[in-house]
Amino acid sequence: MTEQPIVAIRGLHKSYGEREVLKGIDLDVHAGEVVCIIGPSGSGKSTLLRCVNQLETTTSGSINVLGEETTDDDVDIDALRTRVGMVFQQFNLFSNMTVLKNCTVAQRKVLGRSEAEAKEVALKNLEHVGLADRANAHPNQLSGGQQQRVAIARALSMNPDIMLFDEPTSALDPELVGDVLKVMRELAEDGMTMMVVTHEMAFARDVADRVIFMDDGVIVEEGPAAEVINAPTQERTQQFLKRVLDPTHTGE
Repeated sequence: MTEQPIVAIRGLHKSYGEREVLKGIDLDVHAGEVVCIIGPSGSGKSTLLRCVNQLETTTSGSINVLGEETTDDDVDIDALRTRVGMVFQQFNLFSNMTVLKNCTVAQRKVLGRSEAEAKEVALKNLEHVGLADRANAHPNQLSGGQQQRVAIARALSMNPDIMLFDEPTSALDPELVGDVLKVMRELAEDGMTMMVVTHEMAFARDVADRVIFMDDGVIVEEGPAAEVINAPTQERTQQFLKRVLDPTHTGE
């Protein structure tokens, strides 16, 4: 790991009116590290991820991404976002564009690439996610899992330094989840820095370098993936994982 983290979060608070969603988060993510963020719904996981690239503005605290203080008024957040890929629960593809066009439009408009270069990059990334043969299809001709893989290819086509995944499999039918997780595993193996909000515990245990368990706006427990998931030390983490890993368990 490099000494300077890719993401450095200090004292992060986020409120919506009277409701405090994040209550003082401190977190570093280093180059090449895969960090999975787990926890119950409403714990602040997705809000934390969206604060990293300022899709949600922070109430207080600091977030440094790739050496830029994202909370500074002077930061060029649009330029920074070109280096931070994000994949959402919903695929957010342009329905009126082909798969290939979905993967080239931002390259051309934001990065200024030529049409030929943008296509070359897009096709390489579509091949990476196993969908080069669907380049001329429209999103409504694809399954949900295929659409999510296109969304990953689109993000990769911007050559990001870090990828943020916000529950990328939660909107998918169970039989389609595996194809998306396979692509994410390959990205991790290739050394991509990743922050992943997920309910896929097997993926987190097998792929993450570190797992963060959040509840009620705070980090309750963090550590190596196998330790947090297989042998959590905090009672709240134990309760959550027992519920998630044992569907027959109904108590808290």
